[in-house]
Amino acid sequence: MNYFKKILKYALPYKKYAGLNILSNAFYALFGTLAMVSLIPMINVLFGEGARVNVKPDLATADSLMTFSIESFNFFLTQKLEQDGPQGTLVFLIVIIISLFLLKNLFGYLALYFITFLRNGVVKDLRNDLYSHSLELPMAYYSDQRKGDLMSRILADVNEVQVSTLSFLELIVREPLTILFGLASMFVISPELTLFVLLFIPVSGFLISLIGKKLKKHSTKVQEESGVLLSTIEETFGGIRVIKGFVAEKSFTKRFSATTKRYFNFSNRLMHRQNLAGPVSEFLGIVTITALLWYGGNLVMVKQTITGGAFIGFMSLAYQILTPAKAMSKASYSVKRGNAAAERVMSVLETKNTITNTPNAITDLNFSSVIKFDKVSFKYEKENVLSEVSFEVKKGQTLALVGQSGSGKSTIANLLSRFYDVTEGAVLIDGIDIRDIDKASLRGAMGLVTQESILFNDTIKNNLLIGKEQASDDEMIAALKIANAWEFVKQLPQGMDTNIGDSGNKLSGGQKQRLSIARAVLKNPPIMILDEATSALDTESEQLVQIALENMMKNRTSVVIAHRLSTIKNADLIIVMRNGNIEETGNHDSLMAQNGNYKKLIDLQSFQ
Repeated sequence: MNYFKKILKYALPYKKYAGLNILSNAFYALFGTLAMVSLIPMINVLFGEGARVNVKPDLATADSLMTFSIESFNFFLTQKLEQDGPQGTLVFLIVIIISLFLLKNLFGYLALYFITFLRNGVVKDLRNDLYSHSLELPMAYYSDQRKGDLMSRILADVNEVQVSTLSFLELIVREPLTILFGLASMFVISPELTLFVLLFIPVSGFLISLIGKKLKKHSTKVQEESGVLLSTIEETFGGIRVIKGFVAEKSFTKRFSATTKRYFNFSNRLMHRQNLAGPVSEFLGIVTITALLWYGGNLVMVKQTITGGAFIGFMSLAYQILTPAKAMSKASYSVKRGNAAAERVMSVLETKNTITNTPNAITDLNFSSVIKFDKVSFKYEKENVLSEVSFEVKKGQTLALVGQSGSGKSTIANLLSRFYDVTEGAVLIDGIDIRDIDKASLRGAMGLVTQESILFNDTIKNNLLIGKEQASDDEMIAALKIANAWEFVKQLPQGMDTNIGDSGNKLSGGQKQRLSIARAVLKNPPIMILDEATSALDTESEQLVQIALENMMKNRTSVVIAHRLSTIKNADLIIVMRNGNIEETGNHDSLMAQNGNYKKLIDLQSFQ
């Protein structure tokens, strides 16, 4: 129940609705019990049973308040019988019964009405927290997680919490109160019969608990497999072109079928246990009712200690408390299933963000002089990625990082953006350790253009506004012109209001990349990071993007990572990386004169 309790804190903002739900459920249970009790005098009138009371009871001389209440009602009924006769009294009792059932159902609806705000509010807040916390988590978290599994937790698991765990909140007051009121009324009617019924409850509870022991385990497996299922779908549609290009449809279908088969098996085991709960609890209820009929029949016909009307009323109450008892047994299974979902949800929310702001972090970064890497080393888990890397880039200069794949170029960019924290050493901006700078302020001073153009299924305008929320149309057009993108944008059917499709797939690779550049230009940051910005483009698109990059890099400090060395010929400082170490440094001419690894890379690309 640990995770269930943690989820409940999300109900606190909606405690007003919880209170109204509790009040409504209390009236629901009360009127439901009174409706059943009111059957007793009606049956007594029908069959001419029940003791008549001709003297008005006196509270001072009565044994108890309960006795006084019963005798007062019997006195009233006696008077009614004498005044209106059996038929008139029967009509009066029927009106009372209908009114009580009407009130019971009215308060039942109100209870559900109020709890709806609480349930949906908890789900809304939980999803919002999950989403915002997921965005805050460091990049390392996403390296270890499947995106589909994270989606499953935000969607399916939160929904399971609502359906399973929060549904328990509806029962936690209504059903116990219904049982409590029912048992109290039954005890008044016949203490002997009530004690007989209570003997069966511990036995039933023990048998039902045996079924639910492994339910949480199976629920966890189902939810984990649901995450794998979503991941497979997400990866399939994300890489559909590659799948078709390599004729891998059968391979992926086989992989997906294996996942759905595991999901099928886990779901079957879970559902079998859930489905067993209903029949078992119903059978135990029927056994209880049958035993009650036998024992109560003896009291009516042999011992004659209660009337037939009282016995039928008692049976109605007994059946009424079996329904909430059955609902509570099912709810206990739901809580176990929901607890498994809550555990997966809370595991995300409780994941610590290792990239945090220091207490007195600088919130207004004004880059003015130099970026410095001071003996920076970085390990990803146990793998050494960078070893004591040191260099400086002055404001307005362009730094180019070159080298083979896996040499540590992108790691340098990630450390500068503080997507990861250094293992040793420090990254300094104007002499300030970036760990002492507010993350938003640090990243606000940087623009990022990556190899893969990350665009969203929205209009061009809204994609650009990610760079600067309050930008005017004129500012966006100016940014598009600098990025060499305005020519094709203005020819689109709706211009900047054109939707570019999922991941911008309605555009060519070069067009997408130029929009990415325009977005970075619109942000107008003092530091620009270009990570393989042209490596995925054809020659013509590369030339257009290269012009856009040169326009963008004017009067900015730029860190350029490139495989295509033609993009960094004019860089002020070129660093050649190899296995996480700096192998060579200098500008293009000095590195060519060294006749080292840089020259070999240039020669391989036939660049003169």
